[in-house]
Amino acid sequence: MREFFKYVFATVVGFVISIVLVIIFCFVILAGMLSTISKDKKVETTSNSVLILNLDQAILERTPDNKFDNLPFLGSMSGKSIGFYDLIKALKEAKTDDNIKCIYLNVSAPATGKATLKEVRDALLDFRKSKKTIVAYSELYNQDAYYLASAADKVYLNPQGAMEFKGFSSELMFFKGALEKLGVEAQIIRVGNYKSAVEPFINEKMSDFNRKQVNAYVGGLYDVFLSAVAESRKIAKDSLYAYANDYRIQLADDALTYKMVDGLRYKDEVIEELKKLSGRAGKKTLNTVSINDYAENVSSADYSTKDKIAVIYANGDIIGGEGSDESIGSERISREIRKARQDSSIKGIVLRINSGGGSALASDVMWREVELSKKVKPVIASFGDVAASGGYYMGVAADSIFVQPNTITGSIGVFGIIPNFQNLLNDKLGITFDNVKTGKYADIMSTYRPLTPSERQLIQSDINHVYDTFLSRVASGRKKSKAAVDSIGGGRVWVGTDAVKIGLADRLGNFQDAINAAAKKAGLKNFRVIEYPDKIAPLNQFLSNAEDKVRVYFAKEELGDNYMIYQQMKKAILNSGLQARLPYEIRVN
Repeated sequence: MREFFKYVFATVVGFVISIVLVIIFCFVILAGMLSTISKDKKVETTSNSVLILNLDQAILERTPDNKFDNLPFLGSMSGKSIGFYDLIKALKEAKTDDNIKCIYLNVSAPATGKATLKEVRDALLDFRKSKKTIVAYSELYNQDAYYLASAADKVYLNPQGAMEFKGFSSELMFFKGALEKLGVEAQIIRVGNYKSAVEPFINEKMSDFNRKQVNAYVGGLYDVFLSAVAESRKIAKDSLYAYANDYRIQLADDALTYKMVDGLRYKDEVIEELKKLSGRAGKKTLNTVSINDYAENVSSADYSTKDKIAVIYANGDIIGGEGSDESIGSERISREIRKARQDSSIKGIVLRINSGGGSALASDVMWREVELSKKVKPVIASFGDVAASGGYYMGVAADSIFVQPNTITGSIGVFGIIPNFQNLLNDKLGITFDNVKTGKYADIMSTYRPLTPSERQLIQSDINHVYDTFLSRVASGRKKSKAAVDSIGGGRVWVGTDAVKIGLADRLGNFQDAINAAAKKAGLKNFRVIEYPDKIAPLNQFLSNAEDKVRVYFAKEELGDNYMIYQQMKKAILNSGLQARLPYEIRVN
């Protein structure tokens, strides 16, 4: 009888859980439908409005079409976000919109890369040509936030606030000791002294080659930062360097003393100034519109225009297969390039790349489609925050490459990681293996034993072949000898300014410059931009990766700041095989 009740109870519990899951699923569908309905309602911009530019949200390559962002672990879990191009188009529209009287820039810690920040900052400077005012205010500016805020007409800081101005640093994490404690050996085979993606797994500190390139690109990024602030704030660059080097700006009063801000204000004082600027002085409230709502209402392209320029977004790690909106799947992206090539109404292609690389094979698959396409119509590559290693590989066949001064690019090199778990499994867990094989190399990629010298030699030969192919692709695309490419390759990373100097890119320019160049090369005066690939439908995205999002959500909740360490350790173990990838995850603070 006890067994009977036990099974009945289990059945009831299972039934209840199923009902709860169905209810949750229905709630998700309903939330998505309500969100769609609300988004279809156009937000009207009234006269004398202030455009609220909150840039503490994530600034992505494309504005996500995600109806579940506000639901725990079903959405992006990062709050609001906006695509940088939509943001820039909105600022351009606001420049001539008589209803928009000024901009209120609220930013303390923007979530995006350095090159994207420059795209947005340049758009703010362009907006100022309208003679409309930009007012920036925050209780705290980190360095990226101040870089944006310095483009404003007026920069205000809370009297008890703080401003970070200390110079740039790049801190790398090394896992050699941790892997040794676990009994895991990272067997490394690579080409290129600068191809330092593998160093965190075999070293305890940077190699001399790596330190040299890190010094170079961090210095290059810092020079872009200081030059921009110096020009906007009318402060000598040498003086700014001294302020940061001596850590002179610690309190809000220090920021005012050194003319980094125009005044110390509380929020209510800033609101009163915005009322005056917008013609609402004496009124109780401001007329405001958020940049997210305003961007959704920006007039779309003229669909009567037949000729088109196709923008193909390639964002994230490069992998084989379909990929997603956050990764570059070779099947999906190569199909989109091919579609744009075969569409006679598309007169030019802009390949927008933001990737530190990944699978060498997948990169070559997409390179091939770019190579074929440029024989039919203009193909221009626009590199974002980073287009390195496999990211550079897939775009090198383009007719022209545009970079920002602070775009990370290059890293022409290849490596392979084959983890050896023998000590972990044998000595620590007591697990042993035995096998039967029909050939000497049938288990060449086994992770349960060390590589033999002959196996290592074979893998090195494969890597040399991939690197030689990489060199050939770059030499052909950039019209250089393989020896010349090798001299600037070897896995070395460059900032955009240097990439142009050494011939890895053609010119400094933003995303719109690349689009205009494609149109000019195609002989177009009137055209409209269409974007590929189609965004993955929110429901499909939810169904395909809801389990992963739940897992990531709880891992972040549990590990907090240590989640990044876990993520890097996971990469060390899972990223095996031949890779054309950026040396490491670059984080410059």
